[in-house]
Amino acid sequence: MKIRLSWKLTAVFGSATIIGLLTGILYLSTHLRTYLDANLEASIRRELLLGRDLLETHIRDRAGLPDASALAGRIGLSLGMRVTIIDLNGKVTGDSELDALALSRVENHADRPEVRDAIGKGFGKSRRYSYTLRKYLLYAAMPFGGERPAGVLRLALPLTEVELFERSFLKMVLFAMGLVLLLSLVLTFVLAGFVSRPLCEMAEIAQAMARGDFSRKPSVVSRDEIGELAGAVTHMSDEIESMLGRLRREGEKLDAVLSSMSEGVMVVSEKGEILLMNPSLRKTFLVDMPTEGRRPAEVIRNVAVLDIVSRLLSGKDVMVSEEITLPAPEGRTCKVNAVAIHRAGRFDGAVLVMHDISELRRLEKIRQDFVANVSHELRTPVASIKGYAETLLDGALEDKDHAREFVGVIRDNSDRLASLINDLLDLARIESGKMPMVFMPVELRPIVERCLGILESLAARKSLRITVEIPDSLPKLNADEARISQVILNLLDNAVKYTPDGGEVRVRALQQENKVCVEVEDTGVGIPEADLPRIFERFYRVDKARSRELGGTGLGLSIVKHIVHAHGGEVSVISTPGRGSQFSFTVPLA
Repeated sequence: MKIRLSWKLTAVFGSATIIGLLTGILYLSTHLRTYLDANLEASIRRELLLGRDLLETHIRDRAGLPDASALAGRIGLSLGMRVTIIDLNGKVTGDSELDALALSRVENHADRPEVRDAIGKGFGKSRRYSYTLRKYLLYAAMPFGGERPAGVLRLALPLTEVELFERSFLKMVLFAMGLVLLLSLVLTFVLAGFVSRPLCEMAEIAQAMARGDFSRKPSVVSRDEIGELAGAVTHMSDEIESMLGRLRREGEKLDAVLSSMSEGVMVVSEKGEILLMNPSLRKTFLVDMPTEGRRPAEVIRNVAVLDIVSRLLSGKDVMVSEEITLPAPEGRTCKVNAVAIHRAGRFDGAVLVMHDISELRRLEKIRQDFVANVSHELRTPVASIKGYAETLLDGALEDKDHAREFVGVIRDNSDRLASLINDLLDLARIESGKMPMVFMPVELRPIVERCLGILESLAARKSLRITVEIPDSLPKLNADEARISQVILNLLDNAVKYTPDGGEVRVRALQQENKVCVEVEDTGVGIPEADLPRIFERFYRVDKARSRELGGTGLGLSIVKHIVHAHGGEVSVISTPGRGSQFSFTVPLA
């Protein structure tokens, strides 16, 4: 249970007040009896002097003490005390509280301490029990009679009266001190509440700051230490809020950077626990559990990565740069760069960055294949041209029949070279975005008819049946007419070339929402399923010998794909070996 500061201050100040009052009470109780005794002794001395004066006056007037008991009674009545008159031999001659019979039975008082001291010292006192009156009394005695004492005057005061006086005085002191204590506690509580209120307010503000609420500020405006503390709390609140804001913004920036990075990042502590793993790396290794505080072996199932982390943590390596291959189904290649973190000469963990270089390696392989394919494609016609040219130079020019045939072969190979070079240039311009395209509304039917007119003689030689299914209501396309013509011509040319004699080629077009889908279907040799994913790659041929025999360069379908993509469409193929193929592409409506 929490105790408020005001109660604590009240308890502290109250305890100090109680201790002070108890000390005062102990001091008073110690010195009270001494004070009362001194005061009582002075009072009794005064009473004795008064009684002695009365006795001595009576002795001078009467020339003696004929009736000491009556005189003792008169003096006792006037003083309000027991009065005893004793002669120098110790005989009691008069007592204010004893009659004549009782007085005759009183023993000699010569041995009484107060009587001895009075005769010897001029004043005596004692406290003792009186067997005559059966109570404790305070006795005080003084000689009377002038220079030649005639006896001793003794006064007796019951101690009960003294004790009652002491008790009443002590009660009065205790009551006064209790009242002072009560008033002190009330005043202390009020002052403690006044003093602790700003401190409690600042404690609540500090707790709110710990919860992240920096809107509250101390309302203290005094210029004392509490005011300085309130100013320090306000300044601290502003500084912490500003610092947390900067840290939050920096954290958001770091999170944004790490989240948007395509590279995978992992930070490991010196104990081998994961401190950070960004979404890219989690996606790479299919991690769907919290990673902070876990070890890499618990979340990553890759021996190469775990080996790199182990080497860094063990101190065998300070920096590692390796390529690893992720297993199926992705089969991706990644470049791992890892480095140990050292701060102030102390090992503090490691950072691992993983770059996915699968696309780079794929492009590198495509480049290598491209160079190899271009070299091979160029070498064949060049070698043929060179061979027939050398044959002609060696004397075949004289043979008119063979010379004409050789020149025809040279011309065909030259046309093949020109076609290959033109396709390469077109493909390079399309891929680089440098091929100019003019998009405008165009009709599809006239384009298809022109392309069929170009291939009409070849289709007639093979007795192919060509069907065109294009609705008259088909909207216009938003396309570059020359490039779309190139796409359709390439697809129709392939369909005519790879369809056996007597086959059929169909061209269909239909509207699909805001685009037009064009299909070119044939009943040709078809494409094996394994070759379909790569059919649109440059220089890729299903049957290389047959393709070269038919005069293909291996770039037509790649050009088709890039032109269709430049128009914002998609291209696809469906094929069954021995039954034919269906190529389709989409183009947006005008």
